[in-house]
Amino acid sequence: MKTIKIKEERCKGCQLCINFCPNGLLVLSKKMNKKGFHPTEILHKEKCTGCGICFLVCPDVAIEIYEKQPIEKPEK
Repeated sequence: MKTIKIKEERCKGCQLCINFCPNGLLVLSKKMNKKGFHPTEILHKEKCTGCGICFLVCPDVAIEIYEKQPIEKPEK
C-alpha cells in the first residue's frame, strides 16, 4: 500500500499534479504557504492508488510517495 505526502512549503500551486491525477483526488488548498502560494492537497487520501503520476510531473519535487508496510501481528 502506498501513500503520498505533499510538502506544502515547496509547492507553488502549478496544478500539474492536479491535472494529471487519474482519480481527481488533488485540489488547491484554500490556505497559503509561506511563499504566498496555494499548495496542492489530497482529498480522500484512502482512495489514492499511489500510481506516482503526481510525483513524476511535479517540477518542484514537492510530492513524496511512501510504501506502507502492513503491521505484522506477533505469533503466539
